[in-house]
Amino acid sequence: MNHTRVGYLYAFAAYFLWGLFPLYWKLLEPASPLEVLAHRVLWSAVLVMLILVTLRRVGTLRDILATPRKLAGIALAGLLISGNWGVYIYAVHTDHVLESALGYYINPLMFVIAGLLVFGERLRPLQWTAVAFGAASVATLTVDYGRLPWIALVLAACFALYGVVKKRLGLPAVQGMFWETAAVVVPAMAFLAWLNSTGEDTFARLGWGHALIMASAGVATAVPLLFFAGAANRIPMVAIGIMQYIAPSMHMVIGVAILGEPMTPVSWAGFALIWTALAVFTVDAVRASRAVRESTVKIPAAVE
Repeated sequence: MNHTRVGYLYAFAAYFLWGLFPLYWKLLEPASPLEVLAHRVLWSAVLVMLILVTLRRVGTLRDILATPRKLAGIALAGLLISGNWGVYIYAVHTDHVLESALGYYINPLMFVIAGLLVFGERLRPLQWTAVAFGAASVATLTVDYGRLPWIALVLAACFALYGVVKKRLGLPAVQGMFWETAAVVVPAMAFLAWLNSTGEDTFARLGWGHALIMASAGVATAVPLLFFAGAANRIPMVAIGIMQYIAPSMHMVIGVAILGEPMTPVSWAGFALIWTALAVFTVDAVRASRAVRESTVKIPAAVE
């Protein structure tokens, strides 16, 4: 199997696993979203440390400790990704899977806006068109829900800001993930200790099956990220960008067909607008990628 095909398989595996997350988090009820989040942080940190020990890269962690500015950035990244995880788990537990799907559909547009506001990037006309359709989608769903779709907006904003911080830090994937989880693991452990002291934790009280599923949150977090890293090294970013719609599309199917969340005609209209935005965004991304490839083709020098 060639290098590129393996990359596409890795990308599909990553987004497919992320697409199954609503079913996974549902398995952890009646644990509260905060308890699930705390365990996800804890077991992710444990697993990544095991990976670093296995790869004999623990020593590389010290280099980051010597840079206070990077430590502050890592702490911010940890808070942002934890916020994203926590809101998503909350969405699943409160039967707002469709709204979380909207958040991940909006995410590419949030990255475009972040590029505009933070890095001073200029938007192409089609990108402005996509952002306008995205705003129309949010407005339509606000009317339908009777409130701003805050879950979707917070999910997308947290992840876009996380991407901005990660871009500025430029850390290796595994070491970066360890420090991001390590930055919030102490509050997570303190919360779990408090939960245990009040008798409200479910980890040790609902049997081995529940405890094992809870502890597997670290694997559920790390494995798709490793697949994604493998894909990013093998296939174009445009292809990865298009394939990212697999996960929220699976969330929609699970929300409607399995979990029975309602879709009103206005909801369908709102999602149709965001799909239109993504179609415009994808066309622009493909065109831009093609233009870059064509501009890098070397023209043979004339024979003198």
